[in-house]
Amino acid sequence: MAQTVGRNVAGPLLFLNLVMYAIVLGFASWCLNRYINGQTNHPSFGGNGATGFFLTFAILAGVLGIASKLSGASHIRAWRNDSLAAAASSSLVAWAVTALAFGLACKEIHIGGYRGWRLRVLEAFVIILAFTQLLFVVMLHAGMFSSRYGPGYRDTDYGIGGTGGVPAGHKGSAAVPGSRV
Repeated sequence: MAQTVGRNVAGPLLFLNLVMYAIVLGFASWCLNRYINGQTNHPSFGGNGATGFFLTFAILAGVLGIASKLSGASHIRAWRNDSLAAAASSSLVAWAVTALAFGLACKEIHIGGYRGWRLRVLEAFVIILAFTQLLFVVMLHAGMFSSRYGPGYRDTDYGIGGTGGVPAGHKGSAAVPGSRV
């Protein structure tokens, strides 16, 4: 079975994004715990007025990103239109929340003030993920333009047609006069 360009690029990108979302989830959880406990003067934390909002959206982006990678892994394995819908929709939602976290990271950087190294690492990962997740969503949707890049939205090689979902020649399908079974 021939591999497509989209599948070859989306697989490693899925793994990279999964690892990065796990790192974001870990750092955001740690920072949010410190923020809730009122320990903003911790040497590796700090923060400013946008920190609370940024941490909320960063942890949400991390959870949604990991969940979308699970459906993405299922799609990469099957690489069919029916798995594409779940993978593309969950990846698009994860990218939208990551884009919100990206905007808040930019706002936090713009406000300035002391921000510890963990907060700066979290900002950097969210900024990088905004672009790599967008690239992953584009790779999933690339099949719309050519089947070389993905399973394609117009493929009808399974389940659609006059055979009732059973390819011709399989047991249980209607016999065609003059054909051998």
